Amino acid sequence: VQLVESGGGLVQPGGSLRLSCVASKFTINWLIMSWFRQAPGKERELVATISGAGGSTNYADSVKGRFTISRDNAKNTVYLQMNSLKPEDTAVYYCKAANYWGQGTQVTVSS
Repeated sequence: VQLVESGGGLVQPGGSLRLSCVASKFTINWLIMSWFRQAPGKERELVATISGAGGSTNYADSVKGRFTISRDNAKNTVYLQMNSLKPEDTAVYYCKAANYWGQGTQVTVSS
């Protein structure tokens, strides 16, 4: 079982990034998928979740209107589109499925 995140990097405030999380050795079709993030010195926090069929999504208040979670079950992949990024969005972003976590991808928002 493996979850691999990608798409992180350095971006200026106001910029955009799209994170991907690819699952291998299991199918995500019916699983609730989530993105979390952890900033230095802070606890890991839930950013967004999406239902198995993709019809239901939830977001942390801090990212509502800026981030969009989506999934492509045929590709066993979940995405996090992040727009209007702010310095406070800087963190390591993790994908979660059931009890499994990815290794994380660093997002740094700085001018």
